[in-house]
Amino acid sequence: MPRITDPLELEKSKSHIIVQIIEYIPNAILSKTIIKKITGNITISSFDAGEELSEKTTPFDTYVQIIDGNARLSINNSKYHLKLGDGIIIPAHAKHNFTAEEQFKMLSTIIKSGYEE
Repeated sequence: MPRITDPLELEKSKSHIIVQIIEYIPNAILSKTIIKKITGNITISSFDAGEELSEKTTPFDTYVQIIDGNARLSINNSKYHLKLGDGIIIPAHAKHNFTAEEQFKMLSTIIKSGYEE
């Protein structure tokens, strides 16, 4: 399964329709950076049906929202079915993975500051 990442940010001060920023690619997961800063980033991803993002952990909380389709998410072995409009916070250091039983797109936001408190 190829994972394709576009390193360029979205153009600033230009209106866009979020679900149209990224397309579905057969047999792939595609990611595009919307904004990337030292303090965090926002990324949009599309998953073709049958694709899976292998289990990983991140040192920061991550907020994800489904903007097209439905997704399966596992967080520390708890299973979630997320549908259009659903959002969830994946806690820092939690093992998690995504599975696409059908195509879906998601927006993810990682905040890297505020952990020093």
